[in-house]
Amino acid sequence: MGGEFDFGPSANSLDVILAGDVGGTHSRLALFDDCERAPAELEIYPSAEHSGLVEIVETFRSAHSGDPAAATIGVAGPVEDGRTEAVNLVWPVDARELAEAIGPGCRVSVINDMEANAWGIGWLGADDVVALNDACAEEGGNVALVSAGTGLGEGFVTHGARGEQAHASEGGHADFAPRTELESELREWLAGDGGHVSYERVCSGMGLVNVYEFLRARSDDTEPEWLEKARAEHGGTAITRAGLDRRDPIASAALDVMVSTYGAQAGNVALTVMATGGVYLGGGIAPKILPRLQEGGFMRAFTDKGRLTDVLERIPVRVILNELTALLGAARHAETMRAG
Repeated sequence: MGGEFDFGPSANSLDVILAGDVGGTHSRLALFDDCERAPAELEIYPSAEHSGLVEIVETFRSAHSGDPAAATIGVAGPVEDGRTEAVNLVWPVDARELAEAIGPGCRVSVINDMEANAWGIGWLGADDVVALNDACAEEGGNVALVSAGTGLGEGFVTHGARGEQAHASEGGHADFAPRTELESELREWLAGDGGHVSYERVCSGMGLVNVYEFLRARSDDTEPEWLEKARAEHGGTAITRAGLDRRDPIASAALDVMVSTYGAQAGNVALTVMATGGVYLGGGIAPKILPRLQEGGFMRAFTDKGRLTDVLERIPVRVILNELTALLGAARHAETMRAG
């Protein structure tokens, strides 16, 4: 769970919010003016080139004037009592240390990045999304977020007596449930290393590589030299490109398996939280493979839920195009803290 911390009164401007989106590769920091849904100032820092987030925050604040009244940082990892030491971050993040560095009167919170992304959905505009299923969202209905990237992140938004609330989830680590004979073979192949077979091991960047290697291993076709060289240089991105272009049949088939699995799990999440307010596909993968998502395999798997197929058909599904969604969500969360 997150935590909020501040250290006494201040004359800080009530019109300024500090938001952050911190990952293992990059850390984004931004200042938001009151009631604005776009950053007034934005900087991106290579995470590994700094000793910690406090140093990055101090560097940012020395370059940009304004004393924030509230700050929220979204981080790629589980948060407990305002602190995270996720393995994919090069250093821990602690809300207390940040509050001391920013100064008196600033309410500081550290939240999971999927919670930040979920908060950000409410600030997205029409140009920030592309519909895969252009159904009407139920006003006040729950919203689901399923984000395939390096891993498979999930979150959701609820509405209740306390208003809108965003929640992180670790549902990407739920057991992978095969739906076909091919997927059953894939599951057994993945289980061969003795590890847990989750949806993340199929539906993510590393998941696409897993599926490709499985399909290549069961095929009589050898990997073409051009793809072998491309994979050595670009990794899973090369499989994605070859699959999208249909230059290699196994890369294309691997992409189809991942897309179908993505749809099936997104449908599972939609049913789990009854996401009548919509399902949003976040993360870096969906925008890159949008043409394949639009071909129909995703939605067929999404709605293939037996007696509840008609329920899924009425749920809007949208791909998030705005890469600053987590940053927007952090700002929106900070705004709720300030208002509270």
